[in-house]
Amino acid sequence: MMYIQKEKSHPWHGISPGENAPEIVTTFIEIVPSDTVKYEIDKQSGYLKVDRPQLFSNVLPALYGFIPQTYCGVGVAAMGGLTKGDGDPLDICVLSEHRLTHGDVLLRAIPIGGFRLIDKEEADDKIIAVLVNDAAYGAWRNLSDCPPALLARLRHYFLTYKSIPGVNASPCVIAAEYDSEMARATIRQSMRDYQDLIKS
Repeated sequence: MMYIQKEKSHPWHGISPGENAPEIVTTFIEIVPSDTVKYEIDKQSGYLKVDRPQLFSNVLPALYGFIPQTYCGVGVAAMGGLTKGDGDPLDICVLSEHRLTHGDVLLRAIPIGGFRLIDKEEADDKIIAVLVNDAAYGAWRNLSDCPPALLARLRHYFLTYKSIPGVNASPCVIAAEYDSEMARATIRQSMRDYQDLIKS
């Protein structure tokens, strides 16, 4: 007899990060490069909500979302010498030659590195990954495989995506860039932070 789930699983709490995580992670995509507004998950309901319109014309050159059952908490923060995480699931950018038309989808991705982003003194790490079996990017296994121009576009986006018109200083800084080994370690720690969160 076929089991039919009648209710939608919460993308953060009800979906596994993957049986092979952190080598291959299930990713919930919130934003695609063509979006002109920033969507994010509503933590209570699990539905996507509009966070804010994008204020400038810069476009994220990747699919963007989070890894389910992860949490950017004190453990992830401590990896970057901080005391506090941003309190959200661990963010992830997924590189692919394919252009998804909308978010609210799941995919599998291979982490290849990350940015140790700090937003107002809080850890807000961004894992960088490639879509499993992607013809153009799928063979990449480390951040060093990325062309410098692509990394520059990713840096520029995250250093400016929270900028406010008329305010010169961005609240975000990239304290470090790390390789695939550290990306996997960060994901493991975020999974432990999540377990601590749900036990508290």
